[in-house]
Amino acid sequence: MRLNKEELDKLTIKTAHEALVRGDFSAVDLTESYLAQIKEKNEELNVYLEVFADAREQATEADRRLRKNDGVTLLTGIPLAIKDNILIEGRKCSSASKMLENYTAVYDATVIKRLKECGAVFLGRTNMDEFAMGGSTESSAFGPTKNPHDKTRVAGGSSGGSASAVGGGLALAALGSDTGGSIRQPSSFCGAVGLKPTYGAVSRYGVMALASSLDQVGPIAKTTEDAEILFDAIRGADNLDSNAYNLPVYPVTPAKLNIGVPYSFLNGGGVAKEVLDNFNQLVEKLKQDGHVVEEVEMPNLHYSLACYYVLMPAEASTNLARFDGVRYGLHLDGQDVTDDYKKTRAAGFGREVRRRIMLGTFVLSAGYYDAYYNKANQARELIKQDYLNVFNQYDAIITPTAPSLAFPIGKNSNDPLQMYLEDIFTVPVNLAGVPAMSIPTGFTAPLETAPKGLPLGVQVAAPERREDILFAFGRLVERLG
Repeated sequence: MRLNKEELDKLTIKTAHEALVRGDFSAVDLTESYLAQIKEKNEELNVYLEVFADAREQATEADRRLRKNDGVTLLTGIPLAIKDNILIEGRKCSSASKMLENYTAVYDATVIKRLKECGAVFLGRTNMDEFAMGGSTESSAFGPTKNPHDKTRVAGGSSGGSASAVGGGLALAALGSDTGGSIRQPSSFCGAVGLKPTYGAVSRYGVMALASSLDQVGPIAKTTEDAEILFDAIRGADNLDSNAYNLPVYPVTPAKLNIGVPYSFLNGGGVAKEVLDNFNQLVEKLKQDGHVVEEVEMPNLHYSLACYYVLMPAEASTNLARFDGVRYGLHLDGQDVTDDYKKTRAAGFGREVRRRIMLGTFVLSAGYYDAYYNKANQARELIKQDYLNVFNQYDAIITPTAPSLAFPIGKNSNDPLQMYLEDIFTVPVNLAGVPAMSIPTGFTAPLETAPKGLPLGVQVAAPERREDILFAFGRLVERLG
């Protein structure tokens, strides 16, 4: 029994699980239905870099577990998309780079191991900005992913493939990674829910590092409930990642939330009118529903972008030094070892990756380390303190997820500064290490290229280890409509 697009669009992880348990359809049926959608749409959208040939076999094993009630979970038989920087043993994992185009993973990332234990089905690996450096998936060595709601526009990035897969009905849910907004921004652009957990809530073992003090793996899903289900499956302590921990038992989430809005930061210019109007409409709905929404002062947030674009390239420069053409990945012969290194990295890395490596190497160099890197770390502590001060009085902080709508492909690709400004609302969260989630808040008016309009989203941030507040807020937004 193959499900059509309309039937797939109505499914969530929970309703699909219930149908699988009842026997309304099998995991093979569900997987083949998504494979049919992928076959129809992927060439145009460029969501998947590879569709796994054994997806049906995975689904067959899930059906066996379902029949025998053998360790069945909410994710048994659920078809997922996986970002191309998360290792799956025996699969290619390229981080959308020519440097690793033919690299095959020799072990599973911890999040993959946990999903395999749940019986999830992996449909394939999704496109992304090269080494997760970008906000549009245009820096991928394998071409940009298109927005499923408007194929002339970007899907966002760096997890654009995963977000477009969920928003376009090519997977029921997906995994992405988030260093400065790479789950939340594409989720907002594609009309999905995207969660960046508290730093350390999810193991990073087996995920290609961009900036180790900022990176976090998280779910992209259709609904808040689905995001929570996927998060619960992958979170928790891991002996292979010393930063990973078990979340505490949550206290009771308040029925009525106290919410802060940093209006001075929000109204600083550069935010599209449609984005502001949509955000303000949500604020009014929240107030009418009995929640307190007040302006809060976060005086150091305006340092966030400058701080981030010192710290992230510095860490990226260090992490990407391992791609030297010697141990694995691309190798080009030169006149000597140094020439090998130069030729391999020049050919293997794209323009945006080279730009950030050079920037990071510069800020770490002798004579500049104190002036840039140390100053950025000091600014980071001020930003963290802003969040702590607000969370002493408020349950959550909300802003738009992105300052703009999904922009046309090619519009910002030659303007790095404009591209970096797209991260203005998302990077402070990564610097502070707190959890945040993007929730869909409707669509713009219809456009010629987007008959339903373009998706909009709100970002909610909560104190460390309080993902429960994010999920409560997400359900609230979904209820208010």
